[in-house]
Amino acid sequence: MREVAEAAGVALGTLYRYFPSKIHLLVATMQDQLQHLHTTLRRRPPAGEDPAERVAETLMRAFRALQREPQLADAMVRALTFADRSVSPEVDTVSRLTTAIILDAMGTERPTPEQLSVVRVIEHTWHSALITWLSGRASIAQVRIDIETACQLIALSGRAPEHAPAG
Repeated sequence: MREVAEAAGVALGTLYRYFPSKIHLLVATMQDQLQHLHTTLRRRPPAGEDPAERVAETLMRAFRALQREPQLADAMVRALTFADRSVSPEVDTVSRLTTAIILDAMGTERPTPEQLSVVRVIEHTWHSALITWLSGRASIAQVRIDIETACQLIALSGRAPEHAPAG
């Protein structure tokens, strides 16, 4: 926190007034990066032919942005993973932003409950893929495959549900 305060040219107490902990600061940084990504994606939307391709392209763009600063990415992902209840509002904002980015890429304004469930699974897969890449247990190629595989669930969410057996 001291290094951040010095780099920002503010007193350490001022930094702590806005960010009570390092986790608060890192989650706020993730919020800022996601807001920037969302703005960029609205200016230059993904070009995939179907929603699954567009979402996969979107998440890989986000992944490439995180690759540029792997230490910061690692710190932000750890902060999100280990955040306690005091950071819940900020973590919820990160989740809402991620959901909005995915829904925009899908071209969905009013998602069904099934679509929201699929979005959550995609978000979990993306988060897990980040963790495995950051820990050196997955290659970028494997991350892409996992994200593309999870995004295939989008097509399934648009199908009519099967009828449950009567009984």
